[in-house]
Amino acid sequence: MRKFVFFGGKGGVGKTTMSSAYAVKCARDGVRTLLVSTDPAHSTSDVFDQSFTDEPAAVADEPNLDAMEIDPETEVREHLMETKRAMGDQVSPAMVNEIDRQIEMAHQTPGAYESALFDRFIDVMHSADEYDRVVFDTSPTGGTLRLLSLPEYLDGWIQRLLHKRKESVKLFERAAIGNNEPRRMMDGDPIIARLEQRRDDFSFAKETLQDDAAFFLVVNPDELSLRETERAIDQLDDYGLGVRGLAVNRLTPEPDPEESGRGATFLRERVKTERARLADLRENFSPPLVAAVETRVAEVKGDFLGEVAAELDIDTAPDVQ
Repeated sequence: MRKFVFFGGKGGVGKTTMSSAYAVKCARDGVRTLLVSTDPAHSTSDVFDQSFTDEPAAVADEPNLDAMEIDPETEVREHLMETKRAMGDQVSPAMVNEIDRQIEMAHQTPGAYESALFDRFIDVMHSADEYDRVVFDTSPTGGTLRLLSLPEYLDGWIQRLLHKRKESVKLFERAAIGNNEPRRMMDGDPIIARLEQRRDDFSFAKETLQDDAAFFLVVNPDELSLRETERAIDQLDDYGLGVRGLAVNRLTPEPDPEESGRGATFLRERVKTERARLADLRENFSPPLVAAVETRVAEVKGDFLGEVAAELDIDTAPDVQ
């Protein structure tokens, strides 16, 4: 299995359960593991009955396992302040207020959340040397796809900005001193340096996601979940991020043969419908099923989490390059 493992899917299907169970499975197999929650709901703390922050912390009673929860709102605020500081150092005092206003407006636009979160996401991947496995519990499908598509879309955008900035510096130099020795060297321009850093970050993220990451989708046995999963598989494939497997969650337990009555009749009909959905997944979806997990009588934590971990047919041994 590759170093970075992502669990995605429709909201409420059980991504936190599956990602937490897989992280436990890895840790119990002796793999040094970090579990990272990027879902705003942050149920990871509930699963382990332990509070986490945006820095890795040891999970109680689980040697080899650390966990962290990235707060998107905090990331957006810090991203805003860092951008203001960077731009404030590069413009005249008269322009600072206008720059601040423009940046505030930009952070209210669609995509600001993903951009800020992606920066933290890159930081985590850059600083994960001490771990053999990093498991991501992601936000619902739409947000995850936007997040994972950023390297593909923004790489070209950054390249164009970089080209325009270099042309701007050249024009400035020619206007100021003609064709003599440049007064301001191109490689000393702070904006070019910043854009080149962004370009390198996106390149690193794109390469890592395509070459050293595995993607699993969690799905419930209902029509809406299947259709969203189908669309997510196609979109991830378009980004060069193939899905390794599907984890089916919240299957209805079948009643014993001797049970009768309204409740048993309902459960049998429900099981029949869900088996048809499972057949659809096996026959018409390209990624294989790696789990078929029944609904538990209580929240999946403690012993239940260990049970689910045992039901996941996903390798834990690190990929040796």
